Amino acid sequence: MAAITRFEDIQGWQQARKLVREIYAVCGEGRLKNDVGLKNQMSRAAVSSMSNVAEGFARRSDKDFARFLDMARGSIVEVQSLLYVALDIGYITSAEFERLYAMAHETASLIGGFTSYLRRKA
Repeated sequence: MAAITRFEDIQGWQQARKLVREIYAVCGEGRLKNDVGLKNQMSRAAVSSMSNVAEGFARRSDKDFARFLDMARGSIVEVQSLLYVALDIGYITSAEFERLYAMAHETASLIGGFTSYLRRKA
């Protein structure tokens, strides 16, 4: 495993960044674009996941880092829940839901795996 010297090296952060771009793209289209509350909540949750990975990295302690990764993963799960809302009220298609949900799942898995590694290491 290559040494992680910057938060940008973390695969979970990289995947969260991709998810943020995709969430912003879908929030800027169709009927979701006009639902300020849902659009903002979904965008904030996605950004929160990315930000918590970076903030945890800056803490310089594995215990604190793992705690921030838990929060990042929680934000990803929030995105997944909000995707159901967008699907159920017809703002996104089933195909969009499946694609974004899978991206969120991959992000949560990467973050969760890294969290487990940090806790085993400690």
